[in-house]
Amino acid sequence: MNPVKLTTMSTVLALTPLLVSAADSSDPIVIPIHNWSSQIVMSNVVGQIFESMGNNVEFVTTDSQAVYESLRLGDVTLELEVWEGAFGKSFTAALEKGGLHDAGDHDAVTREDWWYPMWSKDACPGLPDWKALNDCAELFATAETGGKGRYLDGPVDWLKHAQEKVEALEMDFVVINAGSAAALWAEIGAAEKDNRPVVVFNWTPNFAEAVWPGEFVEFPAWEDGCDKDPSLGPNPDKPHDCGNPANGYLKKAAWDGMPEKWPNAYKVLQAISFTNPQIAEMAKLVDIDELEPEDAAAEWLDANEDIWQPWVAAASGS
Repeated sequence: MNPVKLTTMSTVLALTPLLVSAADSSDPIVIPIHNWSSQIVMSNVVGQIFESMGNNVEFVTTDSQAVYESLRLGDVTLELEVWEGAFGKSFTAALEKGGLHDAGDHDAVTREDWWYPMWSKDACPGLPDWKALNDCAELFATAETGGKGRYLDGPVDWLKHAQEKVEALEMDFVVINAGSAAALWAEIGAAEKDNRPVVVFNWTPNFAEAVWPGEFVEFPAWEDGCDKDPSLGPNPDKPHDCGNPANGYLKKAAWDGMPEKWPNAYKVLQAISFTNPQIAEMAKLVDIDELEPEDAAAEWLDANEDIWQPWVAAASGS
């Protein structure tokens, strides 16, 4: 992944500023930046929209789990990608403490779980069933896993409880964490060269589904509470014996002080709703086209004025 420039945008698109009726605070709207491409580009897209309205924007690198505490305390102003599978637990815990709120859903439907490219299914034809995967575990073994299969998970701070899943379902797999999303893509690309079976963490929407056809592993179906209640799922003694939600939400969240301090920007935030293809395109601009995130955002905005300008117009009452 290309490095992110963490400075307030000094050049805000070659767009006609869209004025809104009431003045927002001149204090910067603080937008957190995480470690996957769609979130980085989406944050720059929304930041540039806010700047086109006359707002000041500041970007800060923030842990993707700890951000909800920062948001609750007002250290950051909003969060644009609350993925149910990876961050729903942290988000709910922060909601219960107070200080932040649900600012609405994107149209996008998400899924985050174990995933494999189709050449892995050629080697293990019982897929996508998780039991078939486990029966084929030795096909996924590497020197570091001692004869067990290797599952390459995402960065540690994404907290998807893969180790708990392996233990609850008694799988012959070792969980290894990748250092970044880019490391996941590199692993798939390397495996493609010799059709080596590989199973990694993946999610939708992102660009990868267009580059490498593949499937999610089908674990026991998600039941609300199976990550906490051992009585749910096939193992009566342990939680996490299920897959992640197959039709997860993608939410926005906001600090409780945002509506009063930046009323017009908040109205735009409420109106914002990205689809799966739009989010995948944002990621592609960085991961495939190799644009810097701020340039990718400017390109996306220039090509999609019909999508975002009505959000600003609605906030201004025009």
